[in-house]
Amino acid sequence: MSDTIPPQSQPTQPGSQQAMQPAPRAEMQGWRGSQKLAGRIALVSGGDSGIGRAVAIGFALEGADIAITWLNEADDAAETIRLIEATGQSALSVPGDIGNPDFCRELVRQVVARFGRIDILVNNAAEQHLHEDFESIDDAQIERTFRTNIFSQFFLTRSVLPHMAEGGAIVNTTSVTAYQGNPALVDYAATKGAIVAFTRSLAKALLQRGIRVNAVAPGPIWTPLIPASYPPEKTAAHGQHSPMGRAGEPDEVAPSYIFLASSDAAFMTGQVLHPNGGTIVNG
Repeated sequence: MSDTIPPQSQPTQPGSQQAMQPAPRAEMQGWRGSQKLAGRIALVSGGDSGIGRAVAIGFALEGADIAITWLNEADDAAETIRLIEATGQSALSVPGDIGNPDFCRELVRQVVARFGRIDILVNNAAEQHLHEDFESIDDAQIERTFRTNIFSQFFLTRSVLPHMAEGGAIVNTTSVTAYQGNPALVDYAATKGAIVAFTRSLAKALLQRGIRVNAVAPGPIWTPLIPASYPPEKTAAHGQHSPMGRAGEPDEVAPSYIFLASSDAAFMTGQVLHPNGGTIVNG
């Protein structure tokens, strides 16, 4: 992407992709699929925009049928479904709050009713809230951040597993903040650290069932969560401190998910990939 992001902000999370300037690259243009996921069924949380959209489209280009879930950005979700169906694959869109275990059960019920099973689960949706003063983080925000970012991964995975056979794959979205920390995103970073431990532990728990569990830890990526989280001047500087000096694009992250979901990663479980622009995390 361009090294320069204009100052901008959005009033609510998770944010609208359509309102961003420049638009994130999430359409996987130029990606030549090779049917790595042919005949597979994938469920992607937060699939309406950003990394989730790029992953959903990338999976579709590799031959998978896709279900996405999203919170409140109906226009973004409709565009993702259009882009998935343009590949020739089937798509299902189910809105709701993944922090609610009842919704997660209903979501999975709808996906299985439509497609019969789930082969790939991508636990991707998240929220973050900037607080320069740690003491200003209130109880409700702490609970909400944990509910969306990590409780949801328990809820969704627990609901999906009865419908996932041997050979299934789970890919969780963590973050570089899990390894580096962030003084203004303490609750968010804590959830991302929990996701790393969740991934490693679940990988061991599901090993004998033949289900692989891995994660991706993106660095600064240009997604709707950025203008929805930061004031305009911080948004404009997003990614400038990465070794590459810029934010990454969603389509630069999605290949990590495609690899981990496919048989190319058959000997990988409990691992984390780091598309972060060159930051060494040793983790």
